[in-house]
Amino acid sequence: MPTQPPSAAPSNALPAVLAGPLLRRLEPQRLVLWLVGSRALSLRLCLCHGGAEQSDYPLDERHCRVLQVGEHAFVHLIDLRLNAPLPQDVRIDYDLLIEGDGPAQGIAEWAPHLLYDGTEQPNFVLRTRLDHLLHGSCRKPHHAAADGLLCADRLLAEQPAPEQRPALLLMSGDQIYADDVAGPMLCAIHQLIARLGLFGERLEGALVDDSDALYGHAVGYYQRSELLPELQSNVGLRERFFGGVRKPIFTTSSADNHLVTLAEVLAMYLLAWSPTPWTLLGSGRPALDAERARRYEDERGRIEAFRDGLGGVARALAHLPTLMIFDDHDVTDDWNLSAQWEETAYGHPFSRRIIGNALIGYLLCQGWGNDPDVFADALEQFQAMAAGRDGRNQLDGAAQDALIDRLLHFHHWHYVLPTEPALLVLDTRTRRWRSERHPQRPSGLLDWEGLCELQQALLDHPAAIIVSPAPIFGVKLIEAVQRLFTWCGYPLLVDAENWMAHRGAARVILNIFRHSRTPGCYVVLSGDVHYSFVYRVLIRHRKSAPQIWQITSSGLKNEFPRRLLDWFDRLNRWLYSPRSPLNWLTKRRRMQVVPLIPSRSKAGERLWNGAGLGQVRFDERGRPSEILQHNADGSAPVGFVEDRDAAQRAAQQAQAGRTLAAGDKSAR
Repeated sequence: MPTQPPSAAPSNALPAVLAGPLLRRLEPQRLVLWLVGSRALSLRLCLCHGGAEQSDYPLDERHCRVLQVGEHAFVHLIDLRLNAPLPQDVRIDYDLLIEGDGPAQGIAEWAPHLLYDGTEQPNFVLRTRLDHLLHGSCRKPHHAAADGLLCADRLLAEQPAPEQRPALLLMSGDQIYADDVAGPMLCAIHQLIARLGLFGERLEGALVDDSDALYGHAVGYYQRSELLPELQSNVGLRERFFGGVRKPIFTTSSADNHLVTLAEVLAMYLLAWSPTPWTLLGSGRPALDAERARRYEDERGRIEAFRDGLGGVARALAHLPTLMIFDDHDVTDDWNLSAQWEETAYGHPFSRRIIGNALIGYLLCQGWGNDPDVFADALEQFQAMAAGRDGRNQLDGAAQDALIDRLLHFHHWHYVLPTEPALLVLDTRTRRWRSERHPQRPSGLLDWEGLCELQQALLDHPAAIIVSPAPIFGVKLIEAVQRLFTWCGYPLLVDAENWMAHRGAARVILNIFRHSRTPGCYVVLSGDVHYSFVYRVLIRHRKSAPQIWQITSSGLKNEFPRRLLDWFDRLNRWLYSPRSPLNWLTKRRRMQVVPLIPSRSKAGERLWNGAGLGQVRFDERGRPSEILQHNADGSAPVGFVEDRDAAQRAAQQAQAGRTLAAGDKSAR
């Protein structure tokens, strides 16, 4: 029988602020913040530092763009430019006052959970250098592990001195899982949609006509995979749901509750970043059969534990400048994996809409705060789309498709921070090097033009931090397994996405590292793989070669199957030891990869499997001076240290290579 979404909590006054503020890109003369209110708010930002007199900044339409996404949901994009720069390396207290008919209310009144003990306002620090970063990825709400973002909250609760505060929190992908949603989370999403009146939409090419019909349909819970396409599509389903048209490819194995509408995506962001929306929900549950009811109850405990930690998560995000970049699960699993995937998925209006809705959600909730200047036209288009909704509060379908088309062809999701060291955040999802001869094979993670732009951005910098959602230097054995499956024609089965999977992209990125005018010190921060590791990379046969560190922290709330990872780790050490001839069969044969060892390694493991948050400190030359992985379970952090014997062998081999190269040059 069709399932109806459970009713929301009884009607009452909504809180003024539903989520936020989140601190996004902060600079001495520019402050970017994100907030969602239940109405369009009249806001005033107050700043105070070092005992100086408080400065007030009314946030009118010049400094705060308000986008309505529901009857009672308004995204506030705050972008305040200052005439005089703020001081750096000092604590700056701030408040957001909500003004109305009565006295203005500050954060202490409307969001006291955002304050640390002993403080009356939240605060931030603008660091002179990027000498201290936190980073992580892959935060799946219903995973059994604790939430790694709470590690950031615990670090800030210790109240370090301003000069010891992390300069940034970097989230390098899969901030939400749009393709893998627990039943209780989808139930909460539907209740929140009803409570806030998030705008609906018409759906073309699907079994249902619009979003309301989708929420109430029999496949609404745990059966959405029947609506979504598979690589081997069922003829009967194709006829029933897609009118005989070949179904596009959705490859996730967990699509039972895949998000479809823009309202679902926006509700997911609110529920992932703020405890406040959860207070608006009732305790109802959709009608489910016995098997799905058992699954629902199993997931309920995990979702409730996730919800209970959101106060600390929101507090950390209100104190730390946070930058983000998408990976596949922010949209859908294996997003743009191959040219064939793109051609098929974007060739059907329903799958194109699903992907496009996730991109619109990313634009409003993540992308804008990284680099507001490049999104002005897209936001204008969104505002016009929202204003053109019909009498049922459904978005204009043609305008929605036009915005999606713009975002699918948008090429500025990446961004660069003019910091010391320089920070470059890569878009490895939409600017891919597609194979024309073999469209079913994995695309390169960055196309030729994007790689050329990366090299230009790196020129003449003494040091650089590169954020690549997928590690550039990964585990060789796992990459070999992925390559084997690709040769057999099954790249989708093993998530065959890595920098070495595409010959052209691999060659160019490795040559960039070897270019004489690119930095002498690279740190690559990555996630994606659901385990953590650190490599130091040396270039063979090269005098004055750059130093490269691959630092991977994953996941914030996700883990790799433990026994399987143990076997991969052990076999990788056996097959690809520094002395193994197999290293000369890899694309990285001109580079020597030296693994650092987790301090709590019991048997020489290189890979650390545990949800948590990465922390890196840098010296004055931009080299890592301390690399830690904080564990979400509250256990002592893990440090990564060099195996002295391996490092000594690597140094000897590098020196031998330089001597040989010098001898060859002299002979010539």
